[in-house]
Order: sequence, then structure tokens, then C-alpha cells
Amino acid sequence: MRLNSLLADKKASILGKWFDIIIESYPPDTSNFLKNQGSRFANPIGSTISQGIEDIFDELLRGPNPLQAEGKTSQFLDNIVRIRAVQDFTPSQALSFIFPLKRIIREELTVEIAGSRFSDEILAFESAIDNLALSAFDIYIKCREQIYEIKANESKSMTFRLLQMANLINDNNGHGPDSKENNNLKIKRGEVKK
Repeated sequence: MRLNSLLADKKASILGKWFDIIIESYPPDTSNFLKNQGSRFANPIGSTISQGIEDIFDELLRGPNPLQAEGKTSQFLDNIVRIRAVQDFTPSQALSFIFPLKRIIREELTVEIAGSRFSDEILAFESAIDNLALSAFDIYIKCREQIYEIKANESKSMTFRLLQMANLINDNNGHGPDSKENNNLKIKRGEVKK
């Protein structure tokens, strides 16, 4: 029996343990909600994580590094990482959900691995998990860059609006600020009545 067949047979147990480990990374109140709320509409984060890890696991079972075919990262991984990138996690905490999968698989297949029939296949599978982590890091960095860019643009926009309100820069019609110097210049030219 091949490793992938064994993993497919134990899929439900593996995914259940993996989901629990991911959910435990959240604060207790959030963790309880994510675990116990089954509706995908009431609990979109839990639903996305649950569906995402199932799809990732299926992709891993399909073969060597299918998650980076033609330079594209799996959408399933992207969905989970995007959620964790905007939450209050450090980068290592945000991406730590990937590595426990190795331990879970080794625990589930203790007897089969002991016979060392699958040592090469286990190493290849764990290598695919490591590649998954590298892809997750790339996604995380892109997400954080987008967040910083959005924040910088919001700051620039707010500053521009404040300067407009303070009448220190041109408005949308191209009229300059009404400073004392400009008013004095207009008075000297006779453009403004005293």
C-alpha cells in the first residue's frame, strides 16, 4: 500500500487534528467560536480554514509540489494566509499552521512508518509541506505589502484633505491658497476691494 493511500484513508482524522491546532492559535473565546460554529455564513473564517486545509491536503496527495505549478500558488493556501496576514499575529505565528501537519501525519502513521517501508515517500511528502511553507511566506509578504500600501495611501489622502481644508494647497479647480501674501498682492493689483 502506498503512502498516499494510507493518508487518504486517515484524511478525516488528520484534518480534524490539523484544524484543531490551527484554531488553538487564536485567543480562547475566538477559538471556541471558530470550533463550535458550523455555519459558514456565521463563521466564514472557520469555514475558510476548514475548506482550505482540506483542499491543500488533497493537493499534497496528488503529487510532488502541485501547489506551485507554473509559478502560481494554490488559491487554497492564499485564502488561509490572507486571513492570518490581517490578524494580530507575528509572521511566524501567522504561518506556523503549516508545520504541525508533519507531526500529525507521523503520529497517524506510527506503525506504518516504524517498518520504514515509506521512508522515501514520507521525506518527499514532508518536503512538499516545506515548499508549502515557503509559498505561504511569499503570500504573507505580498499581503503585508498591500496592507502597508493601503495605509500609506490613506495617510497621504488624509494629509492632502487636511491641507485643502486649511487652505494651504490648490483645490480641485486650480485655485491657490488664500494666504496673506496672495491677498496683499491682490489688493495691490486692485483685484480685491478693501
